[in-house]
Amino acid sequence: MAEYLYKATTLSGQTVEGSMEGKDEATIVQSLHQLGYIPIRIFSTQAKGTGFRLSSILPQRVGIKDLFAFTQELSTLISAGLPLDRSLNILETLTENQRLKQALKDVVKGIEGGNSLSEALGNHPKIFPRLYVNLLRAGESGGFLEATLSRLAQYLQTTKEVRDQLISVMIYPLILTFVMGISVTVLITFVIPRFTKIFSDTGSTLPLVTQIVIAISNLVIGYWWAGLGAVALIYFGLKTYTKDPERKWKWDRFKLRWVAVGDLIKKIEVARFSRTLGTLLQSGVSILPALNLVKEISQNSAIARSIVYIHDRLREGKGISRSLEDTNVFPPLAIHMIGVGEETGRLDEMLIKVAEAYEANVQTTVKRVVSLLEPLIILVMGGIVFFIVISILLAILSINEIPF
Repeated sequence: MAEYLYKATTLSGQTVEGSMEGKDEATIVQSLHQLGYIPIRIFSTQAKGTGFRLSSILPQRVGIKDLFAFTQELSTLISAGLPLDRSLNILETLTENQRLKQALKDVVKGIEGGNSLSEALGNHPKIFPRLYVNLLRAGESGGFLEATLSRLAQYLQTTKEVRDQLISVMIYPLILTFVMGISVTVLITFVIPRFTKIFSDTGSTLPLVTQIVIAISNLVIGYWWAGLGAVALIYFGLKTYTKDPERKWKWDRFKLRWVAVGDLIKKIEVARFSRTLGTLLQSGVSILPALNLVKEISQNSAIARSIVYIHDRLREGKGISRSLEDTNVFPPLAIHMIGVGEETGRLDEMLIKVAEAYEANVQTTVKRVVSLLEPLIILVMGGIVFFIVISILLAILSINEIPF
């Protein structure tokens, strides 16, 4: 049995919180229902944590995690039969994100003033994206807001899980690279200069390997600012270059042609396109406005321009699978699956299946690449350290005239 903290509400809208013992969260939910409570949040006391939070002193942003929690909790409260304004008031008091709290206060005022939920949320575009607002607008106009909120929560949860899994896979190689980089930097900037002074005092001729390492050390120490400047120049130069839409399109199209990386970018974009379009269609948004919304969330302008092409061909009466094929961007498997969905009248369901397939493919590909990258990083960094150490040992041996 574990102890869980909970936050719940009564049917009258009164917020209650406390602790309860149970074997899992499902048991706690069942117990709260028996007490006549509507559970909002349940978390283990072991995961609660009471330590210092960096967010308490830094400006807070509303990320996908906060948006998912809000959507899921609002869906729960509305499903339980609570009025919209009361549900929002409850969530406003419960949220710990101050930015979201202030936005919800304004949303409640807007609803009390006669605005719909989508209209009130639309006044905060930096917190609630256009895709989010338009999904809710479709749900409100069709009279199925509760189902739309549930579907939107599922969409945000899946997006968050995919992103978190990719980040977790990349953490170890990034830490490994950072630690190895620090080690090499310390050797070059602190260790080698001290040995260089010793070697120069002897006046003997050093081995070629040692001379190369000393030259690299002197170059790094004397011109490190030039290296940083070159990196900054490339970064800001690329940002300036891609500010122009046409040049950004050329750069994004060029990225799609990179070996291995370009294929991975395509798969990520196909998964994002399919899940977003499928969710929009399931929520009652017609396909042409849905494509306009999908275009806005695409992070590759070449893909976005392809979506514009698809939109224009659909207006002319062409099918979506044929239009996808004409772009020469989307993979054949995705086109085939979408074509099947189009023919059977189940396009929304097939788009979700395409998204699931490509999300799984992306995760598998990233894991495979990382599994190959980790030993490669170790070999490269280990080789650099070995080269530096050997250069020092050879110099010491040459000074002492020890035979090999």
